[in-house]
Amino acid sequence: MSLNQSKLEIEAACGSEVREDVPLADHTSLRIGGPAALFVEVDHVDRLSATIAAARDAKLDTLVMGGGTNLLVSDEGFDGLAIRLRLEELELDPRSGLVRAGAGIMAADLVERTLESGLGGLQFAAGLPGTVGGAVAGNAGCFGATFGERLAWATVVGVDGAVTRVGDPGWFGFEYRRSRVRDDGAVIAEVGFELGSADRSMLCDEADGFLEQRATKHPAPGERTAGSYFKNLPPEEPGGRRRAAGALLDQVGAKQMSVGDAAVFARHANIVINRGSATARDVLELTRQMAERVRERFGVELEPEVRFVGKRPDGY
Repeated sequence: MSLNQSKLEIEAACGSEVREDVPLADHTSLRIGGPAALFVEVDHVDRLSATIAAARDAKLDTLVMGGGTNLLVSDEGFDGLAIRLRLEELELDPRSGLVRAGAGIMAADLVERTLESGLGGLQFAAGLPGTVGGAVAGNAGCFGATFGERLAWATVVGVDGAVTRVGDPGWFGFEYRRSRVRDDGAVIAEVGFELGSADRSMLCDEADGFLEQRATKHPAPGERTAGSYFKNLPPEEPGGRRRAAGALLDQVGAKQMSVGDAAVFARHANIVINRGSATARDVLELTRQMAERVRERFGVELEPEVRFVGKRPDGY
């Protein structure tokens, strides 16, 4: 099937315009990446299901994107269909504490809305980049809490386009920065939380405290970054805390490292920023050198948290 025929069939299936050669640098937080062969935005679960099914019939690889955080896209782009989620419906019931959120809502926006409604439980994620769907699929977390711990249910779209509502959070098999959904290549379309009511001013004060802590170590909103690049290391003893990758990187002088316009953030040794015109190759080389220093000094392997998409350059 030709690319143009695939485009027409996907458009017919999902009812949305499919564009060609769309630069993914415009849709990722690092602002890096070549074009997607095909690109479509979907704003309803049924359209997402139809799009995934049509892409599978056309034998096209798919990349489902929310806020484009936690992604490093190849300079050559993505030779498939990139699907941008615009599932942004939100329902909150302050009396019951029930929240239904589309996967395309920004996590920080969801936190703000729950605080306004006097619902507590998600304030740990104040200022967290990315969308709700990505946060749940990757079991994102900070300050000792994760989205997986808060989840009540989710609507999942499988690789064949089948839609399933999962009411058992245990089904997701949440672990550190992973879930069954991510492992299976499925997509979270909607999520539900059951939150508790609390004093609004108390909740806002707590969220403000988390925001202040984040501001001391993390880039300002809008900075070109994918967040923490490497996963924290497993604890040295069962039941212990994970070892921060940033602490090891700091000890090997990572904050002074750069390759081209890719550089380590001055206040956090595990965050890579794009100073303006960094390429994916720049980031891959910089992070290779970072991991090599840690391996030589501490004898441990760092595992990327940021996902690479597309064809890797030779040697990487």
